[in-house]
Amino acid sequence: MSNILVTGSKGQLGLELVSLESDFQNYTFFFTDKSNLDITNFEAVSTFVSENNIAIIINCAAYTNVDKAEEEVVLADEINHLAVKNLAKTAKQHHLKLIHISTDYVFDGTSKVPYVETSKTNPQNRYGSSKLKGEQALLTINPDNSAIIRTSWLYSKFGKNFVKTILRLSEEKDTISVVSDQIGSPTNAHDLAQAILQIIPLLKSKGVQTYHYANAGECSWFQFAEEIVKQAQHNCTVLPINSEAFKTQAKRPKFSLLNTEKIQETFQLTIPHWKDSLKKCIEKLNK
Repeated sequence: MSNILVTGSKGQLGLELVSLESDFQNYTFFFTDKSNLDITNFEAVSTFVSENNIAIIINCAAYTNVDKAEEEVVLADEINHLAVKNLAKTAKQHHLKLIHISTDYVFDGTSKVPYVETSKTNPQNRYGSSKLKGEQALLTINPDNSAIIRTSWLYSKFGKNFVKTILRLSEEKDTISVVSDQIGSPTNAHDLAQAILQIIPLLKSKGVQTYHYANAGECSWFQFAEEIVKQAQHNCTVLPINSEAFKTQAKRPKFSLLNTEKIQETFQLTIPHWKDSLKKCIEKLNK
């Protein structure tokens, strides 16, 4: 029986891990968020780990508001960088396994082929920069049996996300416009949560390994929205627009598709297609 600390347990991925607790009874979970564990405080983290005999940390805590991060630079850095540094130091000190979740936004989007784990990073916004600094801090401290998992376009039946927004808008409006020139792959947080819990016993590495996890296939945000409306059977037309016509505070990569071969081959994982995973999420939301 291993004790697992899950940080950021009130977010999409954290809540999906909560929902899987009963399926993994060989673990005892400690679900925390900022209200009961301040991961920006090294002493607080180290004490929590010692007192609860933690063997594994899954860091789902993140500052994820991409546009707001352009203004709240210090806060984004505290959560996405300094807190990761604290968790890495704690993992090294106490010989823990650590899984840290990162993002496709560490890349600049100029590639023509899916990004592999060793592709050159070059974030285009403050959110991506803060996440990359977190990765770099973890790699510098380099605790054994640790992993960075980059993911993309995360959604879930929990929290605020693109799927829920499109479902709401397509009920309220006859037409909606969605960006068609940004390509990636949507990821159902439930699939990622299951993958994380499956790979924990197999994590055996000197230092930190980086992996990519996203649902199979690719699409634009426009195609994603079209599929959401189609599967929900809403009577709404989705129109394509380009990024220039849809101004946002933060610049986003035009192409951020992740190559997931490494995680599939290393841990014998099968990753579902994004359309199949979307269907499962919409079915859960309709219950």
